[in-house]
Amino acid sequence: QVQLVESGGGLVQPGGSLRLSCAASRSIFRLYGMGLYVLGWYRQTPGKQRELVADITRGGSTNYADSVKGRFTISGDNAQNRLYLQMDSLNPEDTAVYYCSAEEAKTKRKSWGRGTQVTVSS
Repeated sequence: QVQLVESGGGLVQPGGSLRLSCAASRSIFRLYGMGLYVLGWYRQTPGKQRELVADITRGGSTNYADSVKGRFTISGDNAQNRLYLQMDSLNPEDTAVYYCSAEEAKTKRKSWGRGTQVTVSS
């Protein structure tokens, strides 16, 4: 069973930083370590489709949306079964609900957490 629980969202001023955390089930991290899952962060604002922010594969290969390159960093901690998203130089356009995802590499089927709200405002 896939379990993903996000935390770390909140209100931050423009230019500030937040670190999101996703607690994942041990089985997911094991499958991720075998290259069978890709872990990632997505975000969604009202009226818009959910969009990829960043993802990471076994071995640490990462992929970022152009809008966050150089500002956000995705990382995983296999020992803690946690996925992180370090977000720096935040701007109001980063305001969204952020979701942790686990995607089966073969089928592309995704599982989601419930999301955590990030609001960037002065």
